[in-house]
Parts: sequence; C-alpha cells; structure tokens
Amino acid sequence: MKVLVTGAAGFLGSHAAERLLSAGMDVTGIDNFSDYYNVAQKRSNAEAVILRGGRIVEMDLREIEHYHNLDRDFDFIVHFAAQPGISGSSSFDDYYSNNITATKNLIQFALSNRNLKHFFFISTSSVYGLEATFPENAVPNPASIYGETKLAGEKLILEQSLSGKISSSVLRLFSVYGPRERPEKLYAQLIACGLTNMPFKIFEGSEMHLRSFTYVGDIVEGIYEAILRYENLDGTIINLGAAGEHKTIEGINMVEELLGRKIRLEVVSRRAGDQSRTCANIEKARKLLNYNPATTLREGLIKQIEWYQEFSIENKILSAESLFV
Repeated sequence: MKVLVTGAAGFLGSHAAERLLSAGMDVTGIDNFSDYYNVAQKRSNAEAVILRGGRIVEMDLREIEHYHNLDRDFDFIVHFAAQPGISGSSSFDDYYSNNITATKNLIQFALSNRNLKHFFFISTSSVYGLEATFPENAVPNPASIYGETKLAGEKLILEQSLSGKISSSVLRLFSVYGPRERPEKLYAQLIACGLTNMPFKIFEGSEMHLRSFTYVGDIVEGIYEAILRYENLDGTIINLGAAGEHKTIEGINMVEELLGRKIRLEVVSRRAGDQSRTCANIEKARKLLNYNPATTLREGLIKQIEWYQEFSIENKILSAESLFV
C-alpha cells in the first residue's frame, strides 16, 4: 500500500510515517520545513523517516504547482500538516493558508489519484471549544482561530465523502505528547527548562487545567488501525486520546520527580482560546478501531526525557530557548 503523509517531518507525522513503514507500507512524506520552530529538529525527524525507508519531499501544500512532482497512485493520504496551536506569533493568514488553502489543494490532488482508498484528515480536540469532553456528534464550538480553521478543514474533506467523490474520515486528537514534541508545547518546555534551569512560563490559572495527555505511540497505533479498517470509516469522525485526565500541575510535579529537580515557574497572563479541560470520549474509537491507549503519563514522560537528552546532546542544544530558533 502506498501512503502519502503530510507534515511528515513534524512531531506526529514523523512517528506515523515510521509506524506505517514498520508495517511494510510504502510511505512518501511531505513537509515544507517551516521555521515555526527549530528546523534542525524537523530535519532530524525527517532523517529518522528516511532511515526507515521512507521518502521525504520538501514542498509547500499551499502552492498548487508543486503537486506536479508527486505520483498519482496513492492508496491513502494521511493529512497532518497544519499551522498548529494558538501561538501569538501566528497570524490569521498563517492559519487560513496552512489549514484551509493547503487542505483544499490537497483535496484537489487526492481527486487525481484514481485508486485512492481513503483520505484521513488529522484534526484536534480544539474544534470542541474551551471544554472538550464530548462525543463526536456534539456541535463544535471552537474558541480559537486554530480550532476554527481546523474545523473548516474537516468540513472540506467530509463534503467529499457526502458527494461520494472521496472516501474520508476525521481523527480528532487530544493533547499528544512524547519524543519529538514541538518545543513550545507543555512537556517539551518543562523538560528543557528543568534541564537548563530556565524559568517555565506558565499561563495564569493553567496549572489547574485538565488534559487527556495522550502518548504519541498510542495515537499512531490508532491511526494505523484506522487505515486497516478504512472500509467502515467513510464520513466518520473519531476521537483519539487517552481515557484518563491529569491536571497540568500533576504533569509539572511528575517531570520534576523524574528529573530530580525543581522547575522555576514564572506566571504570565492568561492565553485567549486556551482549553480549560479536555477529556477524550473514545468509546467510538474503541468500538470501530479496537483502540486501547495503554501508555501511562509517567511511562511516556520517561521516554520523552530520554529523547530530549539524546537530541540536545547530538545537536548541541545548550538552552531551552535555542530550540525555538
């Protein structure tokens, strides 16, 4: 089976590409190697995919002329590429062009793949709004431009299912962490600050936020199982996350325990659009995908710390701030 994975040099895309390669699939990855965060980390992720036997194409999904260099015989498309998170450094145009225009272009490309079996749109719990505790049939109520534009992407691909043009589904992910996590995300920052003795900037009140922190290995296993079961998923939306919840402060304490040191916390103003609670309702995933996330937060954080230490030594990362450059 030939699979196209977008965002394949990113945190999630690189792990998914490796998992599919390990299952014997032929994987082509696409990434534009944006400087949203340290490009060295993305190059390292891409190299890991290549070493597994994958192919990486450097291109921008927003530029329609770039698609001429791609094959037209993919069995599956797994679309991770996006402008992520709710960063103040990202403009409306960044979100719109990367999450809507790029998805629209990719759908046009998908239509030219005559043997395409299924298109998986990787979405987010952010489409639910400030609290994400609902089953998939709940009415979305996004509270950020990120959530709004990801919801728009969902609608674009599901319209193709409704019209019978492309078999597709949406996978909504919840608070994913683990090795290769983007450096601005919670655990990547906590680990970096703990090891470099830099202060961790925590948004006011966020220490009490609840999250379904989900280990990346469990997420990619769910995506792999979805590919195997694609015939029953056309037009379906599925939540993928961990069944349990942890307060942010619990995560902070756990990282401190594993590192054997205290992390200095610096409280900053609240962030607009930040979710107060995510609790993944995964009954549908259990039923349709036999999805069973089993990695505990502690187990996952041990693996992430080990990765960070190895990556920072190999790339001479001397401070948490240098990861963003």
